[in-house]
Order: sequence, then C-alpha cells, then structure tokens
Amino acid sequence: MCNKHLMVVLIILAFDLAVATDSGLETTQAGGGLENRPQRDVSCRNHQEYPHDNICCLSCPAGSYVKSACTSAHERGTCENCDFDTYTEHDNGLLQCLKCTKCRPDQEIVARCTNTQNTECQCKAGRFCAPDQACEICKKCTICKDDEVKVRNCTTISNTECKRQLSTSSNKSGTITAGAVAAVLVLIAGSTVIVAFLKRKKKFVGEQDSQNPSEMEKVVVDSGSGLSDEEMQNKLNGRLYDSPLLEQAQADDDLPRKKLVPLNGDKSLTDCFSYFEEVDVHFHNRFFRRIGLNDNAIKNRENLQPEDRVHQLLNVWLEKVGMEASINDLIAALLHLNQRLSAENIIAKAISEGHFEYEGKQPRDESQL
Repeated sequence: MCNKHLMVVLIILAFDLAVATDSGLETTQAGGGLENRPQRDVSCRNHQEYPHDNICCLSCPAGSYVKSACTSAHERGTCENCDFDTYTEHDNGLLQCLKCTKCRPDQEIVARCTNTQNTECQCKAGRFCAPDQACEICKKCTICKDDEVKVRNCTTISNTECKRQLSTSSNKSGTITAGAVAAVLVLIAGSTVIVAFLKRKKKFVGEQDSQNPSEMEKVVVDSGSGLSDEEMQNKLNGRLYDSPLLEQAQADDDLPRKKLVPLNGDKSLTDCFSYFEEVDVHFHNRFFRRIGLNDNAIKNRENLQPEDRVHQLLNVWLEKVGMEASINDLIAALLHLNQRLSAENIIAKAISEGHFEYEGKQPRDESQL
C-alpha cells in the first residue's frame, strides 16, 4: 500500500517538472531575450547611452572616448582620455576624439583647445566675419568715405557702419541754390513785363509765335521719348533676369513663391533625401548649420562618405524638427547659400518623380506673373 502511494507521488512530481520546463521554454521563445533582439530595436537613453552589440552602454564623459565597450547592459566600458590636440565636448560613444581646429592666418586664437573644448578663433583686427555665416574667410572692414561719418566701429563679427553726412559746403550750396531760384523768379517776372511791351511790335510778336511753339514741341517729344526708353529698359531687365526658379522667388526672403506639397505624406520627404547628394561638399557644413544642426553633430560624421553623411545628417535634422520638417526649408537654405542650380535640380527631380507638386498648381501665365 505504501509503495502505491509513493509511486503516485513520484508520478505527480514528474508531471509538474515537465509542465514547468515547457512553460520556461515558451517564455524564452516568446520573449526572445535581449540577445535575440535586432540592433534597431535597442532603445538607448539619448546623450547618456550608446548602442553596442544589441545592448546599451553608458557614454564616456567629455574629454574622453570609448576605448572598449561594455559587456553588460547599462554599464560603462573602458574610457580613455583624449590625447593632445584632440577633444570631445559632450558625453559620447565615439571611438576616437575629435581633432582641434587650427586657426587660419587671418584669424587669432581666443581660447586654446583643451580635451573638453575646441579651439576658439576670431578674425584679426581690421577684419570681420558675420556670425550667421560660415567664417571661411575674414573680410576687410570698410573704411568710411570723406562724405560719410562712422556710426559704428568694425568688430570681429560686424562690419563698419557708415552714414552719409550733410557737409557745410552742401549747406552753403543749398543757400546759394535758394538764392539762385529767387533770382530766376525775379528775372521771370521782369521778362513778363518785357514780353508784354514787345508784343506791341508785330516783328517781335511774329518771332515769338514762330519759335516758341516748335521749341515746346521738341521738349514734349524728348520727355515722352525718355519715359518710353525707361519703360522699355525695365521690361528688358525683367526678361534678362527671368528664370524658372526666379519667377517663383519672393522678393524679400528669396523663397519659392509656390511651396512644394508632398503627394505621399512623410515618405515624400525621405524619398527625396538622395537628391541632396548633389550639393557641393564644400557647402555641406554651411548647409547643415543653416537648417539648425550643431557643430558636434556635423563633426561626428566627418569621416563618412559624402552621400552617407548627407543621409545621416538629414535624418538627424528630421528627428530634431519632427512634424514641422519640410523640403521647402531645405530648398530655402540652398537659396540662402546661392546654390540655385542644386535647388532647381532637386525641385525638378522631386516633381518629376511624383513626390511633390506646387501648392495650388495653376498654369504659369496665371500664377507666376
């Protein structure tokens, strides 16, 4: 009887063990485990962690870089201090530090490079560079002319401001001119009296009647002819500066008159990122600064191929701007940098490939004039 009870207990324990084993396998298969998650599913805390082998490692502090990554999630690997003439300004997951900037011959050093801060340069005395432009060359400060007065001195970030002044000689000439006008009026009054006297004689009356009308007619014809030439020149200038993109440009901010609207939602914008590969690489940094990216984001991708760099930085811009991202802002940045040919080509491709169309599309003779 005891043996039978013992057998029943053993059978129940064996059944429970089998059920627990099956349940554990199902949980492992359903959850997949962190090690089975694809890289794109790993979500690390921004500016605090970076992805490595499907796990998130803590970022290295500013002034250092990642010498070896972590082996366990949410831990810090081995960080190495930046060598001389290199730096990192923020917490990062970089495999090497950034090289310090070298000031150009037309610049002077404001602050030397440290392992946590890049070199700060500024234009030398007598030169300037506006802060809203990439300082690729320092321009010479303007010297005010003799008939101008200096309103504001030139600084390293702004040009001299001059204003035309009304000199003493100008005042004197104005007084003289007023006196001359008064004298002319007196002469006209006197001539009126003389003409009235001369009209009594037919000889002088005949001369007046035969000469004055022709002279006045000549003046009227010349005046009319001059106005016509001016109108014709204005029309000619309009034709000379006419182009498909300029016809769509606003006079004040140089933006297209007709905005581009997407035909496929958000996908229209990302599908056009490849078109921006044609932007001159020498304008890349200025272009990405113009659309709001900081220097750290730009420099972190300096080692990439130009086309990969364009795609990555445009995606960074897209994440930063979010729902407000628009191809019109990218086109406006190119126009601001005078990259009109690239802007025209990108617009043409975006429309011909069916990604965008002009807002309120109408015939050219109705909407563009």
